[in-house]
Amino acid sequence: MKATELRQKTVEELKALSKESRENLFQLRFKHYTGQLEKTAEMRAVRRDIARIETIIRERELAQTATGDDR
Repeated sequence: MKATELRQKTVEELKALSKESRENLFQLRFKHYTGQLEKTAEMRAVRRDIARIETIIRERELAQTATGDDR
């Protein structure tokens, strides 16, 4: 998923997407270790998606604290 698409989502949607992606990564790792995964590059793509999601969540947290809206 592209960063521009992710930036259009709310923080709650991003957190849900992160959880879903982490579960997907777990399943991919399990398949990899059992020899059932054919496209190993998919693991790399999911890890990068998770990193993008977490980066955007963190940016929003920092922006919120910088403006003083941390109530």
